[in-house]
Amino acid sequence: MSAPVFLSPASADARVGDEVTVTGDEAHHAVAVQRRQVGERVDLVDGAGARAQGIIVEAGAGLMRVRVEAVGRDLDAPVTLVQALAKGGRDEQAVEAAVELGATRIVPWQAARSIVQWRGPKADKAVARWRSLVIAAAKQSRRALVPAVDPAVSSRGLAEVVRSAVADGAVVLVLHEAAAVPLTSLTWAQDLQEVWFVVGPEGGISDDEVADLAQAGAQAVVLGPHVLRASSAGPAAIAALAALRGTWGDATHGASGGGLR
Repeated sequence: MSAPVFLSPASADARVGDEVTVTGDEAHHAVAVQRRQVGERVDLVDGAGARAQGIIVEAGAGLMRVRVEAVGRDLDAPVTLVQALAKGGRDEQAVEAAVELGATRIVPWQAARSIVQWRGPKADKAVARWRSLVIAAAKQSRRALVPAVDPAVSSRGLAEVVRSAVADGAVVLVLHEAAAVPLTSLTWAQDLQEVWFVVGPEGGISDDEVADLAQAGAQAVVLGPHVLRASSAGPAAIAALAALRGTWGDATHGASGGGLR
């Protein structure tokens, strides 16, 4: 079984033989909630890809000290999920699963047909909630990289963000049931090339939004013969991409990758 993951900024500069002290909420969660004890193995991560594997040498009230035995950096292929706000918590389900499957960035999208609305103070609280979900999902899936969660964008704002991403070399794919190009027909010469998936709300992406995104450089693709919910389309696409690019079969892209030493 892989070791549990705890966030520690000090893991970014840790070296083999160092003893890293973890305090605050992470130490409380490790010692008081999970009952981690001296002698158990844990991974400390900085949320930006650095990983330090070690053994607990001290566990007390509000404190955990870990002796580092190996350090490295995860090499996660960049995958951005643009998730339209959706009712019934389906957007949050999508975000949680997408992080577990390898998303490296989350962009909340206030689409034209989104029933859920983020406005004023509610928007800040909603983004904070998504960020908490992302942290929990990253730790649960033993990732060293905690994906960023951007502020919510409107459809006009999304088109501008997509245009900039395409100019920087990203491939932006709009998941659309009426698209003629299957995702699985695409080839990936560069398995670390940045890929974006744009997922609409329950009512789908409007024709105007599809046209604006296409003008910005995005391409519409279809996942398969079945129409998926807002909660499952993004995660399914990320899983399919991982299989297409071979990143699930290459340890250097996974949680133990990056040359632990």
